Parts: sequence; C-alpha cells; structure tokens
Amino acid sequence: MPYTLTTPLYYVNDRPHLGSTYTTLACDALARFERLCLQEVTFVTGVDEHGQKIQRTAERQQLSPQDHCDRVSSRYRDLWKQWGISEDRFVRTTNPRHLKLVEQFYERVKASGDIVVGNQTGWYCVDCEEYKDDPAEAESPSCAIHRKPLEWRDEENLFFRLSRYQSAIEELVARDDFIAPASRRQEVRNFVAQGLRDFSISRVNVSWGLPVPDHPGHTFYVWFDALLGYLTALLDDGEPVSLDRLGSCGWPASVHVIGKDILRFHAVFWPAMCMSAGLPVPQKVFGHGFLTREGQKMGKSLGNVLDPELLLERCGTDAVRWYLLRDIQFGDDGDFQQQRFVDLVNNDLANTIGNLLNRTSSMARKWFDDSVPPAGAATDPDHPLALKAAVTVSTVMDAMPNLAFKTAAESILQLAIAANGHLNDTAPWSRMKEPGQEASVGEDLFAVLETTRIVGLLLAPLLPDLSQRILAQLGQCLDSNNWSNQLIWGRLSCGSALPKPTPVMQRLELDEPL
Repeated sequence: MPYTLTTPLYYVNDRPHLGSTYTTLACDALARFERLCLQEVTFVTGVDEHGQKIQRTAERQQLSPQDHCDRVSSRYRDLWKQWGISEDRFVRTTNPRHLKLVEQFYERVKASGDIVVGNQTGWYCVDCEEYKDDPAEAESPSCAIHRKPLEWRDEENLFFRLSRYQSAIEELVARDDFIAPASRRQEVRNFVAQGLRDFSISRVNVSWGLPVPDHPGHTFYVWFDALLGYLTALLDDGEPVSLDRLGSCGWPASVHVIGKDILRFHAVFWPAMCMSAGLPVPQKVFGHGFLTREGQKMGKSLGNVLDPELLLERCGTDAVRWYLLRDIQFGDDGDFQQQRFVDLVNNDLANTIGNLLNRTSSMARKWFDDSVPPAGAATDPDHPLALKAAVTVSTVMDAMPNLAFKTAAESILQLAIAANGHLNDTAPWSRMKEPGQEASVGEDLFAVLETTRIVGLLLAPLLPDLSQRILAQLGQCLDSNNWSNQLIWGRLSCGSALPKPTPVMQRLELDEPL
C-alpha cells in the first residue's frame, strides 16, 4: 500500500520560520526512512494561499495577493531545496487544478445534504481565520494566540453539517491509533464530547479566495479550501482532476503531521468532510509541539525569531537536523538553547561519531596497507558490538515509523559510544607494539569500523549528508534498494581500500547569538 505523508500546507502571510522548517525536516526524515524500507512514498508539502489575512498583508505591501503569494511560495520552495527536503509534491492552493478539485468536493458534500445556509455571528480572529468562543457581550476581546483584537462578524455563510457526524467522529477519535502522540488524544476526545457544531465554510466580503459556485459573493472559508490541498497534491500527476482517482494516487494519507494548534481541524473537521464526500478518512494525525527559544516564545516583537536561512548558512543542515530530532521528543514542546545546541553537535557528531571514524580509519590504514583489516572472529554475530548493533537496528526500525526520532537518534549515538568504549578498552595503539598481536588488533579495528558503517547507514534518514560522508570514508555507499541487507553485521569487505581520513563533521563554533 502506498505511504502518503503530509506536512501542513503553510500559510503564506509571511516568510518561512523555524516552526515550519522543524515540521518539514521531521517529515523528510520519516519519508526517507519509509523509502529505505522500500515503501512507495508520496511526501506532500506546500502552501495555503487564500484568506483575508493574506489579502490584508498584500495590501499593506502594496502588492496584489497573487504577487504576494508568488513571492512567499517561492521562498518556501527555495528553502526546502536548500535544506535538501525530499518532497514528492509541492502544492499551491492558487493552482487552477485545486479550484477544480474544490468544486468537485463541494458538489459531493452538497449532494450528501451537508451544506446549509445560515447566519454566522461572533468574534473572529483574522490571523487564526477562526471564530472564537468569546461571548457576544464581550468588550474589546483579543486573540490569546496573536494578541490582536477580535473582529465582530454578522453575515450569511454556508455551513457544513458537522453535527451529523457526532457518532462517527466519536468512534474515530476513540481509536488509539488515530491521534498521536497519546498526550493529544484526550484533548480532542473532550472537544468532541462537548457536542459538534456545524461550522461555516464560506465567507462574504473576502475577495481573495475560491468562489463558491452557486452562491455569488461567497468565497470558500480558507480551512475548507486548504485541507483539500492534500488531495490536489496527490492528483497533480498530469492526469484529469477527479476525486474518483484518489484511491490509486495514495489516498488515504498514512499520516498528517501538523502543529498541535491545528489538531481539531485535522482530527475532527477534516475526517467528517471526507466522510461526507464518500472518501476514506486519513489513517493518522500526529500533532507535534511548539518551539521556544531560551525559554521564551519566539516573536518579531521580542526580536528572538530564529531565521532558518541564517541557521542553515551558519550551522549547516546536519547540525540543525541533529539537534531538533535528537534533543526534542517529537510531539512535545521544545526549547532551542544555543549553548546546548553547540555542545550536542560537537560532542555527538564531531567527537563521538566523527573522531571515532577518523582515528580508527587512521590506525587501520597505518597498520593494514590503507585497507580494512582482516576480520577474523569479528564477523561473529555474537561479538559484543554485533549484538549492540542488532539491538540498535531493531530500536531504530521500531522508533522511526512512530515518529520517535529522539529514540532512534539516541540509540544510534549509544552504538557509537559503545564502539568508542570498545576501542578504549582494547587499546590497539598499545597492543600493536607487542609481538603477535596483529591479527587480534585487526579484529578489533574491523569490529569498530563495521560499527561505524552501521552507524552511517542508520543515520541516512536523519542526517543524509553526514551519512554519505561517513560511508564514503569507509569506501562504502548507501544502496537505497538494499538498505536492510546492508544493515546486517559483517558486510564490510576485508582488504577493501580505506580513503585517506578527513573530518566528517566540523566542530560548530558560534561567536555570537544566532
């Protein structure tokens, strides 16, 4: 069965930020893992380009909404290319194909009797594109997220009859495999238990949006439009836009990866919309946490926003990927601390992994004709490092599909630490001076080199660039069609040439705050 993975469709009111980069890097690691496990993967990302917030942002910049969207969308595409993101589809909701799909979906939902005309009154946050629960008599309420005044709305809208799906959604969110991590499930269950209310799917007096076919003056509510972008992306294959083709194009999604602030839209509203249109619901929704910086929420007013382009330029993709995926439990909130970032990158990657490879390769080249030493008994699957490697491979294989990147990364690091320990315990630099120790030293060096080979292979989904450098240092390369067999202990070829060692990871030196 195809594996379909999606990031959110990022809202283009402003340039990309670290939060969207974090989500996309995590999805990239998962996509790479699933491909290495020989899954047929469709990795979807893209941008959400409609709504009043974008309209107003463009007006302030004296641009047309389309020009604004074009500029910001191109920045996302360029940034993902710089980060080496391996997406298969990048969808834009201003693509004409998307309008065709939205119209088809709307007709299906209308035919199900789930579209009604009503009046929407209440306090509205333009930045959230969402009505809030503040009482009508509230005086000057503001959005708790954006700290901006809410706007009172009283207008005719089209409504989706979400209330008709109370029982079906209750049953769906009761499944332990639908919402992850577990900490997010009860929040959604509590929301559903309060009773689902119909929600508006159109706006009036918002010109920057997709027009509703049979209601002049109405444009589709940005969320109704944006969620359908996942389907548009799957149908962006040059063939006709038809909802009937989705089953052969990768729907339902295997997992939607989103920020926790949009969990209700994806775990409640979106499945009900799919049910109404006669489509399968997504298999899983994973809501991850937010990033803060040095214990503070990031924001322009505080001047503490981390620019992903600057991070990439000054630190490199391996360093940032490692810190975000290794130090923060994906799903929980995380705090970016610069000193810890530098310490982890230098200790884990430059010292523990990089130095292990460098010194072991140097000794092997010096004593064994620039090549991998004879393995002797080191190929035995009962060798201590072979046993540790087998446990590590098993841990990574279990952790990655569940988005437990921290567990996977720490397990790989512990394997490298074990190899360092073996090298220090056996002290080949001392034993090589003793007569008759050459074969025994060769076995130990082979075992450590073989461990670094497996470390390099296991890092491929998490740190693809560093993985490639590690393997190249061993005269190896990743075989993406044979990864699982490459992970079997003892596959390093004795006598094969070892390239002259160079550091695979430079130490990170930051003289000033990022």
